[in-house]
Amino acid sequence: MTYAAFVIDAFSRRILGWQTSTTLRTDLALDALEMALWTRRKEDVTRSVIHDSDRCAIPLHPPHRAPGRSWLCHPSVGSRGDSHDALAESIIGLYKTELIRKRGPWRGLDDVEYATLEWVDWFNHRRLFETIGHIPPAELEDLYYRGEVSAEEAGLKQTSLH
Repeated sequence: MTYAAFVIDAFSRRILGWQTSTTLRTDLALDALEMALWTRRKEDVTRSVIHDSDRCAIPLHPPHRAPGRSWLCHPSVGSRGDSHDALAESIIGLYKTELIRKRGPWRGLDDVEYATLEWVDWFNHRRLFETIGHIPPAELEDLYYRGEVSAEEAGLKQTSLH
């Protein structure tokens, strides 16, 4: 069995970090978050990080802080079906449908990791999303950070995270 953890930008739908493992371990989600921090290359990103753990599949308690780690995040499971939980479940569902079930059975973790790397690249740079204007997540971020599109123009509602 293989487990996967993803860190997703709720604004753009971009996958910022991911990890796979043959065991369900606490560090799986933490490693995915560290990859997301490296992707963003700025530490203040953790102020608005939401952690989705399939309602306690990963045994952490809010707020999440691991020994030796300097960041903090909050769970997405305040209530069933909230927007953050739905986004995470949607991305996981796409991952399972578009990659895991479609291309399996898998020989081992190395094969899953390489295929996940390819899928995440495709997902971020080529997969079109109706909810963000029929463009890929990376393209929305590029347009937004260049000031060429606002959140409202992209048809998005920004959520204030506390």
